[in-house]
Amino acid sequence: MLETEELIEPIDIDVSSEGFTLILFNDTQHDFEEVIEQVMKATGFGYNKAESITMEAHNNGKAAVLQGELDICLKAQSVLEEIHLRTSIEVNV
Repeated sequence: MLETEELIEPIDIDVSSEGFTLILFNDTQHDFEEVIEQVMKATGFGYNKAESITMEAHNNGKAAVLQGELDICLKAQSVLEEIHLRTSIEVNV
């Protein structure tokens, strides 16, 4: 009979710190310009920076969009997900 593993104790995360990174994953459903425009809308970055992030996601499978407080990452994430881009937020260690 299989034994269940003990649950790991949750850790406290300081959500007010700048210890979070918003990740954008490669997308095959949208063209480059659409993704670039959405990254610009989500972050306020200029075209060149947004294009660089989009190309990194395309070439490497994912790209860091921005780092900062959880609230900032969540707001940008919601804008990216308006057009169903796949994202995640990671805790920086």
